[in-house]
Amino acid sequence: MTTEGIRGRGPGGRPEDRPDRAHRRPPGVDDATVEAVGKVTEALEATERARGHLYSFHQMTGRSDLLLGEAVELLRRAGHAEEADLLETEVLGRNVIPGHWTFQIVEGYDSHYYKPFTELEERVRDRLTGGLKHLYEAEMKEARRTHGHPAHAARPDTVPPGA
Repeated sequence: MTTEGIRGRGPGGRPEDRPDRAHRRPPGVDDATVEAVGKVTEALEATERARGHLYSFHQMTGRSDLLLGEAVELLRRAGHAEEADLLETEVLGRNVIPGHWTFQIVEGYDSHYYKPFTELEERVRDRLTGGLKHLYEAEMKEARRTHGHPAHAARPDTVPPGA
Protein backbone atom coordinates (compact mmCIF):
# COMPACT_ATOMS: atom_id res chain seq x y z
CA MET A 1 0.00 0.00 0.00
CA THR A 2 1.36 3.38 -0.88
CA THR A 3 1.01 5.80 1.99
CA GLU A 4 2.97 8.79 0.65
CA GLY A 5 0.83 11.88 0.90
CA ILE A 6 -1.82 10.35 3.15
CA ARG A 7 -0.53 12.31 6.11
CA GLY A 8 -3.81 12.54 7.94
CA ARG A 9 -5.68 14.96 5.70
CA GLY A 10 -9.34 14.44 5.16
CA PRO A 11 -11.40 16.40 2.68
CA GLY A 12 -10.50 20.03 3.19
CA GLY A 13 -7.84 19.03 5.75
CA ARG A 14 -10.02 19.91 8.72
CA PRO A 15 -7.90 19.61 11.90
CA GLU A 16 -10.65 17.73 13.72
CA ASP A 17 -10.61 15.11 10.94
CA ARG A 18 -6.89 14.38 11.09
CA PRO A 19 -4.89 11.84 13.08
CA ASP A 20 -3.14 13.16 16.18
CA ARG A 21 0.55 14.09 15.95
CA ALA A 22 1.59 10.74 17.42
CA HIS A 23 0.16 9.06 14.32
CA ARG A 24 1.35 11.41 11.54
CA ARG A 25 4.44 10.72 9.50
CA PRO A 26 7.38 13.01 10.25
CA PRO A 27 8.65 15.08 7.31
CA GLY A 28 11.19 13.27 5.13
CA VAL A 29 10.16 9.73 6.10
CA ASP A 30 9.41 7.70 2.97
CA ASP A 31 6.96 4.86 2.32
CA ALA A 32 9.65 2.17 2.37
CA THR A 33 10.82 3.27 5.81
CA VAL A 34 7.28 3.40 7.22
CA GLU A 35 6.64 -0.11 5.86
CA ALA A 36 9.96 -1.50 7.14
CA VAL A 37 9.58 -0.06 10.64
CA GLY A 38 5.99 -1.32 10.68
CA LYS A 39 7.25 -4.82 9.86
CA VAL A 40 9.79 -4.68 12.71
CA THR A 41 6.96 -3.74 15.09
CA GLU A 42 4.74 -6.48 13.66
CA ALA A 43 7.52 -8.98 14.35
CA LEU A 44 7.75 -7.72 17.94
CA GLU A 45 3.98 -8.07 18.29
CA ALA A 46 4.29 -11.73 17.20
CA THR A 47 7.00 -12.12 19.85
CA GLU A 48 4.63 -10.60 22.43
CA ARG A 49 2.09 -13.29 21.55
CA ALA A 50 4.73 -16.02 21.77
CA ARG A 51 5.76 -14.67 25.17
CA GLY A 52 2.14 -14.80 26.31
CA HIS A 53 1.95 -18.44 25.27
CA LEU A 54 5.16 -19.09 27.15
CA TYR A 55 3.62 -17.57 30.29
CA SER A 56 0.52 -19.71 29.72
CA PHE A 57 2.78 -22.77 29.48
CA HIS A 58 4.50 -21.68 32.71
CA GLN A 59 1.24 -21.20 34.60
CA MET A 60 -0.47 -24.30 33.21
CA THR A 61 2.52 -26.48 34.02
CA GLY A 62 2.63 -25.07 37.55
CA ARG A 63 -1.10 -25.72 37.93
CA SER A 64 -0.60 -29.27 36.68
CA ASP A 65 2.11 -29.88 39.28
CA LEU A 66 -0.15 -28.56 42.05
CA LEU A 67 -3.03 -30.78 40.88
CA LEU A 68 -0.70 -33.77 40.74
CA GLY A 69 0.34 -33.03 44.33
CA GLU A 70 -3.32 -33.17 45.34
CA ALA A 71 -3.77 -36.41 43.38
CA VAL A 72 -0.77 -37.96 45.13
CA GLU A 73 -2.31 -37.18 48.53
CA LEU A 74 -5.68 -38.59 47.43
CA LEU A 75 -4.03 -41.79 46.20
CA ARG A 76 -2.26 -42.15 49.55
CA ARG A 77 -5.50 -41.62 51.48
CA ALA A 78 -7.21 -44.18 49.26
CA GLY A 79 -4.56 -46.76 50.17
CA HIS A 80 -2.47 -46.60 46.96
CA ALA A 81 0.88 -45.64 48.47
CA GLU A 82 2.94 -47.38 45.76
CA GLU A 83 1.30 -45.36 42.96
CA ALA A 84 1.47 -42.16 45.02
CA ASP A 85 5.18 -42.72 45.70
CA LEU A 86 5.86 -43.44 42.02
CA LEU A 87 4.16 -40.21 40.85
CA GLU A 88 5.76 -38.18 43.63
CA THR A 89 9.25 -39.47 42.87
CA GLU A 90 9.11 -39.49 39.08
CA VAL A 91 6.89 -36.54 38.10
CA LEU A 92 5.98 -34.20 40.98
CA GLY A 93 8.39 -31.25 40.93
CA ARG A 94 10.27 -32.65 37.93
CA ASN A 95 12.23 -30.34 35.63
CA VAL A 96 10.32 -29.77 32.39
CA ILE A 97 13.59 -29.77 30.45
CA PRO A 98 16.94 -30.77 31.98
CA GLY A 99 17.79 -28.35 34.79
CA HIS A 100 14.82 -26.06 34.20
CA TRP A 101 11.49 -25.40 35.74
CA THR A 102 9.22 -23.24 33.64
CA PHE A 103 10.08 -20.02 35.51
CA GLN A 104 13.70 -20.49 34.41
CA ILE A 105 12.62 -20.87 30.79
CA VAL A 106 10.53 -17.69 31.03
CA GLU A 107 13.40 -15.78 32.65
CA GLY A 108 15.86 -17.00 30.02
CA TYR A 109 13.52 -16.04 27.18
CA ASP A 110 12.90 -12.62 28.66
CA SER A 111 16.55 -11.74 29.26
CA HIS A 112 18.12 -13.42 26.22
CA TYR A 113 15.52 -12.66 23.51
CA TYR A 114 12.52 -10.54 24.53
CA LYS A 115 14.30 -7.65 26.28
CA PRO A 116 16.93 -7.12 23.52
CA PHE A 117 14.22 -7.28 20.86
CA THR A 118 11.99 -4.71 22.59
CA GLU A 119 14.95 -2.38 23.12
CA LEU A 120 16.08 -2.63 19.49
CA GLU A 121 12.57 -2.19 18.09
CA GLU A 122 12.29 1.04 20.06
CA ARG A 123 15.72 2.18 18.89
CA VAL A 124 14.80 1.54 15.24
CA ARG A 125 11.51 3.47 15.64
CA ASP A 126 13.31 6.34 17.39
CA ARG A 127 15.96 6.62 14.68
CA LEU A 128 13.75 6.20 11.63
CA THR A 129 10.29 7.56 12.50
CA GLY A 130 10.86 9.74 15.54
CA GLY A 131 9.69 6.99 17.89
CA LEU A 132 6.13 6.98 16.55
CA LYS A 133 4.21 3.76 17.16
CA HIS A 134 1.89 2.11 14.64
CA LEU A 135 2.56 4.70 11.95
CA TYR A 136 1.93 2.18 9.15
CA GLU A 137 -1.43 1.21 10.66
CA ALA A 138 -2.37 4.85 11.27
CA GLU A 139 -1.79 5.60 7.60
CA MET A 140 -3.74 2.50 6.61
CA LYS A 141 -6.64 3.71 8.76
CA GLU A 142 -6.44 7.13 7.13
CA ALA A 143 -6.52 5.58 3.66
CA ARG A 144 -9.45 3.23 4.43
CA ARG A 145 -11.78 5.29 6.59
CA THR A 146 -14.69 7.35 5.29
CA HIS A 147 -13.84 10.95 6.09
CA GLY A 148 -16.66 12.82 7.75
CA HIS A 149 -18.53 9.65 8.81
CA PRO A 150 -19.02 9.62 12.62
CA ALA A 151 -18.05 5.95 12.91
CA HIS A 152 -14.83 6.64 11.01
CA ALA A 153 -13.45 9.48 13.17
CA ALA A 154 -9.72 10.11 12.94
CA ARG A 155 -9.22 10.26 16.72
CA PRO A 156 -11.08 9.20 19.86
CA ASP A 157 -11.37 12.81 21.02
CA THR A 158 -13.31 13.79 17.88
CA VAL A 159 -16.06 11.16 18.04
CA PRO A 160 -19.43 12.93 18.10
CA PRO A 161 -21.75 12.11 21.02
CA GLY A 162 -23.87 9.05 20.33
CA ALA A 163 -21.71 7.80 17.46
